[in-house]
Amino acid sequence: MSIFDVLNLIGGLCLFLFGMNIMGQALERRAGSSLQSLLGKLTTSRLAGLLTGLGVTAVIQSSSATTVMVVGFVNSGLMTLKQAINVIMGANIGTTVTAWILSLGDIDGDALILQLLKPTSFTPILALIGVVLYMFCKSDKKKDTGMILLGFAVLMFGMDTMTGAVSGLRDVPQFQQLFVMFKNPVLGVLAGAILTAVIQSSSASVGILQALAATGAVSYGAAVPIIMGQNIGTCVTAILSSFGTNRGAKRAALVHLSFNVIGTAVWLSVFSIADLIFSPALLDEAASLSGIATAHSLFNILCTLLLLPMSGLLEKLAYKLVPDTKKPEEVILLDERLLATPTLALERCYHLATDMARDAIGALRDGIRCLHSYSPTLAQFIREMEDKTDRYEDEIGTFLVKLSSTRTTDEDGVASAELLKVIGDLERISDHAVDLVESAEEMQAKKLTFTDAAVTELKNMTSAIDEILALTMAAFADGDMEAALNVEPLEQIIDALKEKLRSGHIRRLQQGQCSIETGFVWSDILTTLERTSDHCSNIAGCVIDARDHNLNIHQSLRDMKAGSEHFKAQYEIFAGKYLAN
Repeated sequence: MSIFDVLNLIGGLCLFLFGMNIMGQALERRAGSSLQSLLGKLTTSRLAGLLTGLGVTAVIQSSSATTVMVVGFVNSGLMTLKQAINVIMGANIGTTVTAWILSLGDIDGDALILQLLKPTSFTPILALIGVVLYMFCKSDKKKDTGMILLGFAVLMFGMDTMTGAVSGLRDVPQFQQLFVMFKNPVLGVLAGAILTAVIQSSSASVGILQALAATGAVSYGAAVPIIMGQNIGTCVTAILSSFGTNRGAKRAALVHLSFNVIGTAVWLSVFSIADLIFSPALLDEAASLSGIATAHSLFNILCTLLLLPMSGLLEKLAYKLVPDTKKPEEVILLDERLLATPTLALERCYHLATDMARDAIGALRDGIRCLHSYSPTLAQFIREMEDKTDRYEDEIGTFLVKLSSTRTTDEDGVASAELLKVIGDLERISDHAVDLVESAEEMQAKKLTFTDAAVTELKNMTSAIDEILALTMAAFADGDMEAALNVEPLEQIIDALKEKLRSGHIRRLQQGQCSIETGFVWSDILTTLERTSDHCSNIAGCVIDARDHNLNIHQSLRDMKAGSEHFKAQYEIFAGKYLAN
C-alpha cells in the first residue's frame, strides 16, 4: 500500500464522514414536521418509544445524534428517563440503516437492472439532480432535497474511494494477520470501541469496516466482535454530552452505555461459546458488505429483545449509579443540545411559551381579583408569576436568537420570529398584572374606594378583558384561528370602552362623587387594562401572520379592520355586549 493509497484512504474517509453529516442534517430539516410528529407520539409505552427512536435515527442517520438529543430532552424536562430508555434502544436499531445503504455496493451481475442498482451507476445521476435542486431552486425544501442527494452521493463516492484505496491490502500478509488477531473477541471489541469513540459515529465505523471487508481479508469471526465493540464506542458522544447536565440527563447517558455494555457482554459470551463448541465454518468466510449489515442489524435487534423487557432494571441501575441528592437542582428550561434539531428545538420553545402564556394570563386575572378583593398573599403570588415570566422571556428569547443562527427552513424561521414577538407581549401582560396590584395597594394604603357606578363599570371592563385573554390563549395555545380573528374587534371595543369609562369618571368628578386621588388610580387601571388588550391584539396578529407566513403584523391588522366582514360582524356583537350598558 503506497503513500498515495493512504492519502486516497484519508480523502475517502473525509468525503464519507462529510457526506453522512450533510445528508443527516438535510434529512432532519426536510423531515422536520415528521420528527415533531414522532416526538409527539412519545408515551410511556415501550413500543412507542422504541419506534420513535428507530424512526428518528433512521432519518438523521446517527444513533449518537439521537442519544445526544435525548440527553438534551431529559435535561430540559421534555422527556422522562423511562421514555428515554425506550428511545435509546430504538436508536440502536435505527442506526443500522446506513450499513444497508452502503451494502448496495455488493450488488453484482451483468444484467442491466443489476448494473443500474449499483451505486457507481446511479450516484452520479443523484449528484447531478442534487446540484440542480440546490443551485437553481429557491424553495428551502427543494434545496434540502438537493442536499440529501448530494450528501448521499458524496458518502457513496467516499465509500468507493476508501474501498479502492484499501483494495491492495488483500495481498499484504500483515493486513490479513491483523484481522486474524481480531478473531480474539476481546481484541475485536476493543478495536471497534476505540475506532467508533474516535470518529464518534457507529454508522461511519461500520462503513469503514465494510470498506475493509471489500478486500476479502475480513472474516465474519473478526467482523462480529468489532461490530459489538462499535456499539460501546458510540456511547462516548452521549457521555461527553451529559457533562454539565442535571442528574436525569446523566442517567440517560449511563442507560445508553449500560445497555450497550450489557448487550455486548451477553451476546459476545454467546458468540464465543458457540464458536468454541460448534466452530461454524461461516466465521472463517470472508465477510461481505451485506453480511456486515445483517450482523449489525441482528446484533442490535437481539440486544433490544434481551433488554427491552428489563428497561425497568436499567432505570433502577441508572438511579443507583447517579443517586438523588438533598440539594435541589436548577430547572433547565432549554438545553443547547436541542439546537442540533432546530424543528424540535422550536417545538420546545413553543411549549414553554404556552406555559408562559398561562402564567402571564393567570397573573393578569389574579391582578383583576386584587382590585376587587386585595390580599397580600395574592399580591406576592402575582409578583412571583411576573418574575417567572421574566425568566421565561429571557431564556426563550436567548435560545431563539441562537436558533436563528442555525440553518432552519423558511417556515421555522418565520415561526421563530413570531414567537420572539409573542413572548415580549406575554411578558408585558405579566408586568400589567403587577401594575394592577400596585393600584390595589395604593387604594388600600390611602383607603380609597370607587363609587357603585364605577365598580359596575369596572366589572364590565374586566369582563371584556377576561374574554380577550381567553380568546388570546385559545388562539396561541390551540391555534384557534377563529379566536385569533375575534381578538382585534374586541380590542377595538375595549379602546372605546376605556374612553367611555374615562368620560363617566369626569362626570362623577364634576358632580363631587369621587376624589381626584381616586381618579388618578382609576385612570391608571383603565390604561393598564387597555394596554393589556393591545398586547392580546399583537399576539393574535402573530398567530394570523404565522398562518400566512407574513411578518408584518400591523399591515395584517389594518387589512382586517379595513375590509373584513367578519371583523364588522364581531365588532357589532361585542359592542352590544360591552358598550350598550
